[in-house]
Amino acid sequence: MSSKNTLFSILTLCLLMAAFSCRAQVPAASRQLLLTITDSWDATTGQLYTFQREGDGWQVAGISAPVNVGRAGLAWGLGLHPAQAGLQKREGDGRAPAGIFALGGAFGYLPTLKTGLNYRPMNAGHFCVDVVGSPYYNQTVDAAEVGEAAVAGSSEGMRRDIHYGDQLYREGIFVEHNPGNRAGAGSCIFMHLQSGAGVPTAGCTSMTAPVMDRLLAWLDKKQQPVYVALPRAEYLRLREDWELPDIELK
Repeated sequence: MSSKNTLFSILTLCLLMAAFSCRAQVPAASRQLLLTITDSWDATTGQLYTFQREGDGWQVAGISAPVNVGRAGLAWGLGLHPAQAGLQKREGDGRAPAGIFALGGAFGYLPTLKTGLNYRPMNAGHFCVDVVGSPYYNQTVDAAEVGEAAVAGSSEGMRRDIHYGDQLYREGIFVEHNPGNRAGAGSCIFMHLQSGAGVPTAGCTSMTAPVMDRLLAWLDKKQQPVYVALPRAEYLRLREDWELPDIELK
């Protein structure tokens, strides 16, 4: 083969690999999808939609509500989607992660909760560690098990009613952003209760208690639910490649 043909083959392969890397399909085993669309990267509010996979397509699941995101908007996070060019989520930037993410279990203040997800009740010793450099970075741990020194400096006490005097984490869902716990790439991303309509978060997605209750009751770990958050323009750009639901945006 001539060097010219070899070069052409290499370039063709690279283009094909680049095209493939842009595609990010929701895992085939995932039958439930939560989708948040914001007006722009810097918007602090969005609209949440829910879908159930029927056959090869997504059907509206009936829950739609306004939500709040990060005080600085969105930035690309680390999840199930391929790496994207543009603004990247960083620790303390006030942005919620954009992309496709697995949903973990639920958490809260009460001993039990009505949900199809695994539920983990929190106590005063539970912290999600947001200290960059900690071996427990981006992990929710119990100080009684790992020691008080391991949670020193963390601002994410999971019993906010005890530590900070609010009910934001009375009910919540773990969003599996940065599953490899990459230092500085953003930590402790949840869906939780809002402190008020239109009030942004530090990087999570927040909503009213009635909406959270409906989500918790609907979500089923056996359906391997995922969460997608995107600005409107990115959703329209990626919808086909990522095989996302085709909806009329509000």
